[in-house]
Amino acid sequence: MFTGIVEAVGSVLGLEPCHADGGHDKRLWLQMGVLDLSSLKLGDSIAVSGACLTVVASNQQGHCAFDVSEESLVKTALGQLRVGDAVNLETALTLQKPLGGHLVSGHVDAVGQVVALEPKARSMQVLVRVPEHLAHYLAVKGSITLDGISLTINAKQEATCTVNIVPHTQVATTVKNWQVGYKINVEVDLLARYIESILEGCSKPANPSKPQLTQAFLQAHGFASE
Repeated sequence: MFTGIVEAVGSVLGLEPCHADGGHDKRLWLQMGVLDLSSLKLGDSIAVSGACLTVVASNQQGHCAFDVSEESLVKTALGQLRVGDAVNLETALTLQKPLGGHLVSGHVDAVGQVVALEPKARSMQVLVRVPEHLAHYLAVKGSITLDGISLTINAKQEATCTVNIVPHTQVATTVKNWQVGYKINVEVDLLARYIESILEGCSKPANPSKPQLTQAFLQAHGFASE
């Protein structure tokens, strides 16, 4: 679990097949920027531009390796990374860490695209298009995660939403590299997904074959007296 508050910007050192036989999984090596690695250990989770990855190797030069599955390569923008590309980094949420953004799972829902960028005073207004199947999760003043950055939706229309990027976020993240057409990892609000699942369950008719918790059922199984 993460917060969407980017802690450092790293850079890609390499993205190569994990196996000599040309397996579809790849190993991603990153230079971790100013990320605090003092307590890092193998198996730790780090959000790389919004995708939760597991540290599988590290060295004294501040480099870390992550195995990226075929599923992640298909469902995220990680497969498009090239040597030298910048990535947003965040370590996993702990009970001692402020929840400055919103709850982020690191499970990217889909790849979106930057449609437009427009300066607004000192900020940058960004229009992003998400896949149609995610459009109903967009809510004005709701949260969205773009490339691992917790942002607030200011406006929406069908499958597009507008977010405002303040100067600090522009400097401290990869936003400074965004341009029209840029492919971006999208994770919708975690709570919205759970609410949808609950409502879907409530709308389904009861299963007549499933035992119902009634007084008669409790008596028959010795949990209540007649």
